[in-house]
Amino acid sequence: MATDGKNFPRQKQDTQPGKEHVMDPIPQFINPNYRPADKLKGKVALVTGGDSGIGRAVCYCFAREGATIAFTYVKGQEDKDAADTLKIINDSKTKDSQEPIAIPTDLGYDAHCKAVVDEVVGKYGRIDILVNNAAEQYMCKTIEEIDENWLDRVFRTNIYSYFFVTRHALKHMNEGSSIINTTSVNAYKGNASLLDYTSTKGAIVSFIRGLALQLAPKNIRVNGVAPGPVWTPLIPASFHEEKTSKFGSECPMGRAGQPYEIAPSFVFLASEDSSYFTGQVLHPNGGMIVNA
Repeated sequence: MATDGKNFPRQKQDTQPGKEHVMDPIPQFINPNYRPADKLKGKVALVTGGDSGIGRAVCYCFAREGATIAFTYVKGQEDKDAADTLKIINDSKTKDSQEPIAIPTDLGYDAHCKAVVDEVVGKYGRIDILVNNAAEQYMCKTIEEIDENWLDRVFRTNIYSYFFVTRHALKHMNEGSSIINTTSVNAYKGNASLLDYTSTKGAIVSFIRGLALQLAPKNIRVNGVAPGPVWTPLIPASFHEEKTSKFGSECPMGRAGQPYEIAPSFVFLASEDSSYFTGQVLHPNGGMIVNA
């Protein structure tokens, strides 16, 4: 949680994607009380945006549960975070899982997404779990600030990539596979200062529901996770110092979540424990009431 239970140190990062290794405090991706149970043993998982934040915590938990992990990151901006995450996975993986891989790419383009899937399948032969998690966001005061290039950039990362990666991954996913998409509490409550980001997160909810119906006859489940405010590199890279320092304080629980508090939702949805879940969204959000 925040250093005094309510506030984070004032900080701002000037580029996106943000960098986890320079944050203060570093987001917590490990829950020391987490007890793995081989829930994903023998599975191959692809996690987009897996180098930091929620993605890193998901990779860590999946590795502890026996999965072989591939994840994507943005070359140049996230090299150190990606290298750190590779070490974390290698240190955490079970003895019968394969070596993880980190794939640099810009997921906003179909050809890049196909190349990612091809690399994963070329190394591991298939994909059992797909986590669409990559995202970016920018603050805006009014809709007039959002021009075509800005809107195109955010939609390419936040929703186009979900379509592109999924359409290529499905060719290599068998019956019983699972697709998990990261949406946001903002899709349900709205956010005036993140209008474009919130719109993409609403589109992801509809994507989950529609794709779940489409893939149910193939016994491929599609679900989502809608976190509330979580301490990740997206926050100091998006908000001004004052807003960052108070991030999460509006929640009923009075604080932002940590990535390790979100990752178990992904483990549940990826495993057989959720075999009767499809088209659903889980809401780890600190007590924020939403109309699901």
